[in-house]
Amino acid sequence: MPRILAFVMDSAGVGALPDASAYHDGSNANTIGNVAQQLGGLRLPNFERLGLGCITSVRGVAASERPAAVVARLRERSKGKDTITGHWEMAGVITEVPFPTYPDGFPPEVIERFTAITGAPPLGNIAASGTEIIAELGEEHQRTGRPILYTSADSVFQVAAHEETVPLATLYDWCERARAMLVSPHEVNRVIARPFVGVPGAYVRTPNRRDYAIPPPPTVLDRLEARGVPVHAVGKICDIYSGHGIASSVRVADNGEAVDRALELADATDHGLVFVNLNDFDTKFGHRRDVRGYGDALARLDARLPEILARIRPGDGLIFTADHGCDPTQPGTDHTREYVPYLECGLADGADLGVIDGLGYVGERIESCFQGLSMATAAGRR
Repeated sequence: MPRILAFVMDSAGVGALPDASAYHDGSNANTIGNVAQQLGGLRLPNFERLGLGCITSVRGVAASERPAAVVARLRERSKGKDTITGHWEMAGVITEVPFPTYPDGFPPEVIERFTAITGAPPLGNIAASGTEIIAELGEEHQRTGRPILYTSADSVFQVAAHEETVPLATLYDWCERARAMLVSPHEVNRVIARPFVGVPGAYVRTPNRRDYAIPPPPTVLDRLEARGVPVHAVGKICDIYSGHGIASSVRVADNGEAVDRALELADATDHGLVFVNLNDFDTKFGHRRDVRGYGDALARLDARLPEILARIRPGDGLIFTADHGCDPTQPGTDHTREYVPYLECGLADGADLGVIDGLGYVGERIESCFQGLSMATAAGRR
């Protein structure tokens, strides 16, 4: 059996979808393309060779006439532009009804139930940037012990607490109980524990984040598990799928550590899927509108491509894709409704497949590799 390494470059969109306006996004959104344009160009020689420049216009990255990878633009079919809908669709689940969002904060009945869990009413209860709200309310939180509650344009219930004020075990317990509390019509797709440390004026979030997602319907990961194919999760992958179909999971602090752990798993795995989320693109740079940081993160990943490719044996596969966009050049700090890139190495000769309908193509390709199906079978949906 082969090994497949699949990297999700969280938020690395490649151009606005036709329905972007319905999600309050501009028709010019293009996370990778606009980052490159604003920086005067990016130097990504390894992604250039694979064919990134064939997927969208990236200043400084040429469109190869003969890409080394199979490349395509994937068009999301689900209703949404968040982590859960993107990742679930990759694994074969289409979200037809958007998860609830709360641009004006959560209603009184939700706050009352959460207060009963924590013993004190939360601070905030607004849609906000995570770093900004802890800067604004962190000191009051430490003084009172009241948790900080906030949301975003996504379907999330986020609880922030200082690790010295609220022990991690307590914060996790609050979030687990909030997950159980949030049922229809308030069944958000994720409850997120957001611990931080530091002092007023210098608060920083820690790697001890935990995501409590609603359990997905059966996915490709479950089918792989049933056939004895182990799935090794790196980053928040395990949380996104509520552990379903996951054989092992490792948490990481940043993209660099995620790549390190993925390579270690590849070395230790004779067959199976190593499924990796590279979260820095989204949380550290996209949401914070840090164009330079985003470009530098792309360059750091590009520099590691040779050692990743060196792990690909005959019969193995390597996939790079994304779950949505988060264009830091656009107004606001929310995700953007975009096509996502698809680059696949090792399983077929390089080719440009154009636009493919559905992020589910990722899961189809992974599953077909373990079933021994041809690329043409999985590509029949184009």
